[in-house]
Amino acid sequence: MDELEKEAAAEETPSAEKVGAKRLILDILETAALALFLFAVINFASARVRVNGLSMQPTLQDGEFVLVSKLSYKWGDFQRGDVIVFYYPNDLKERLVKRIIGLPGDRVSARGGQVFVNEQALNEYYIAQPPAYSGDWVVPNGSLFVLGDNRNNSRDSKDWGLLPQKDVIGKAVLIYWPPRYWKALQHPQLLPSP
Repeated sequence: MDELEKEAAAEETPSAEKVGAKRLILDILETAALALFLFAVINFASARVRVNGLSMQPTLQDGEFVLVSKLSYKWGDFQRGDVIVFYYPNDLKERLVKRIIGLPGDRVSARGGQVFVNEQALNEYYIAQPPAYSGDWVVPNGSLFVLGDNRNNSRDSKDWGLLPQKDVIGKAVLIYWPPRYWKALQHPQLLPSP
């Protein structure tokens, strides 16, 4: 092959630099597309929420971040004892974290420092202190009765009423920040199964 043929062949084949640059751009676009896809899937299935305030002490502390499963109640039912995140019914921009105490059809009572559901006393080992209030509530269809674990320092169903199930974002499953407090959240069965 003479010099002229070599130069012509070199002009016809793309340089290694051009091929490398095209591959790099393609790799970046593929990585960005995958990242966007994963971001969309993760946001569809979960939420991340910062705990604001002391209403869920001792279970959750102010400033902790919890991972919320948005799919828990699409595939399963609400259970007494579940820690949930929801839109505050009086201000749908605000997100709150509380524990489900009463389900549709339940009669919830607070008296003598104890909470009762359908006249059965709850074993609430997770609360900060016994409730210093009393009252009776009946939970209608499509609603939940929720309380904070820091019973006497919580804005919850005893104050603002029942929570519409449609306002529930999902079930809080994990404290993930700060890392030293990382743990799965407990969702105790509050009453024996019927």
